[in-house]
Amino acid sequence: MRAFFKMVFATMTGLFFTFLLFFIFLLMIISAGSSKKEVEIKDNSIIHLTLNSPIPDRSNENPFNGASFSGLGDGPMLGLNDILDNIDKAAANPSVSGMFLDLENIPAGIATIEEIRDALIKFKKSGKYIYAYSEAFSQPSYYLASIADKIYLHPTGLAELKGLRSEIMFFKGTLDKLGVEPQVFRHGRFKSAVEPFLQDKLSDSNREQVRTFLYSIWNHMIKGISEGRKIPQEELYKIASELLVTNAVSAKQYKLVDELKYRDEVLEELKVKSSAESIDKLPMVTLSEMKDAEDLRDKRKGDKIAVIYAEGDIVDGEGNDGQIGSIGCSKAIRKARLDEKVKAVVIRVNSPGGSALASETIWREVVLTKKIKPVIVSMGNVAASGGYYIAAPADVIVASPNTITGSIGVFGLFFNGKGLVNKLGVTIDTVKTTPMADIMTGSRAVTARESEIIQAEIERIYDNFISRVAEGRKMSKADVDSIAQGRVWTGADAKRLKLVDEFGGLEKAIEIAAKRAKLDNYRILELPFVEDPVMKFFRKLSGEKEQDVVEKVLGPSYKYYKQMDHLMNMNKYQTRIPYEIEVY
Repeated sequence: MRAFFKMVFATMTGLFFTFLLFFIFLLMIISAGSSKKEVEIKDNSIIHLTLNSPIPDRSNENPFNGASFSGLGDGPMLGLNDILDNIDKAAANPSVSGMFLDLENIPAGIATIEEIRDALIKFKKSGKYIYAYSEAFSQPSYYLASIADKIYLHPTGLAELKGLRSEIMFFKGTLDKLGVEPQVFRHGRFKSAVEPFLQDKLSDSNREQVRTFLYSIWNHMIKGISEGRKIPQEELYKIASELLVTNAVSAKQYKLVDELKYRDEVLEELKVKSSAESIDKLPMVTLSEMKDAEDLRDKRKGDKIAVIYAEGDIVDGEGNDGQIGSIGCSKAIRKARLDEKVKAVVIRVNSPGGSALASETIWREVVLTKKIKPVIVSMGNVAASGGYYIAAPADVIVASPNTITGSIGVFGLFFNGKGLVNKLGVTIDTVKTTPMADIMTGSRAVTARESEIIQAEIERIYDNFISRVAEGRKMSKADVDSIAQGRVWTGADAKRLKLVDEFGGLEKAIEIAAKRAKLDNYRILELPFVEDPVMKFFRKLSGEKEQDVVEKVLGPSYKYYKQMDHLMNMNKYQTRIPYEIEVY
């Protein structure tokens, strides 16, 4: 017995000291993260810009950036807000002489890339140079690089200019084999969110809208590359159509790049530009370091402009990471409205839509806020369906020409799993107090009367949707209906159709908000407040979320699981974009 207690005591002592050491280690990291020293920017410094990580609209404030605890740290992830701000900060710093774009594939939407590209054009106008280099230019990375003064490519590297495509996966065959019948209700000739469950290929109307927005994005990219490289658009179309550029040699032949050089040769050129002693002493500064450098711009003070980030699927309730919760988002808008020092509100919408009820709840808060202070919407990569619903009341809507928007329509999706149940040998018997008690059950098909009730609700929500848009955009319901029907548009087409007011990104929206509020000096208040990073760390320490595990297992195929999971777990009625739109 004595030996037993001795062992227990030793175990408890060991656990105590383990937790004590871990706690001390944790405090050291937090202390290190909170006591960052100001980064000194030397003369002739070069901003080293790499964009190899996903780019959310907003940075994650994480004291463990750069640290790895078995995947528990989020790792460094600079959001678009800080990328744009630090490029502008670098442009205003006389010690920064230029920028080195060190590019690979950029895991970001084309509208996000457009905003960064616009910021780089502004950086060049400050009198500083930009050099770009890659071992393999993808189309998005080349589009970004095309504004550079010099573009260099590895002598045996790759480059592509081949046109755009969009791939859509269909699940009808799988559901047929399982004996699961999708039951669909919708308003909108183009509201094709449910097509993957009903068909094995694109409908004619869906193919039309995909072709339209692809060509809109492609034409805009070609125009930008043409202006940046001084190559006629007709020649660029020919290069892409005939696939004349596939490698470094052909890229130089057709003047897409200036020179074929190895990395060390490019660094040698930067050494000369910066008057550095050697390439290992180049005064390189990352954007993360620039964030901790002295800000030489005019200090902004006084009143505030609130920037509210609405990124992800629109859901009922508070919402989690990557979601726009009706309660959480409404709370942020309400906070901005009631804060007397906030003189204008910018809502950054990056959402494919979601719950119709949640969209209406958020819409209400936008309308109330608009009555007492200017509200400007900045659209990101996607601001469609429910995303457009919450944007519609704004005083001004700003979007990139490449933003995916519109999709003003409604659908309801239910599954009849009776066939699958029968295959498994399971039977279901139901007891109910009224004939309609089991409406929308997954154990049988809907009846004719139930179909009438559900479709009537779809029509009511659609009518409410186009009424909200008509009111916000000062259009007739008939005019809205003619361009709605669930159809997806690019920002370029949306501006022509009066669904969007201005081209630009988040910075443009903030400028408009300041002008509307008559502010010369102002501070930015970002809402909703981010989750305490230490609490977030401990939440992750307690165990990975199921979706994190699935994402790691499925890898690139996770996007298809995510699409199916979203549709299978939706509430009754959705104002959502047709599918996860990815442009390659």
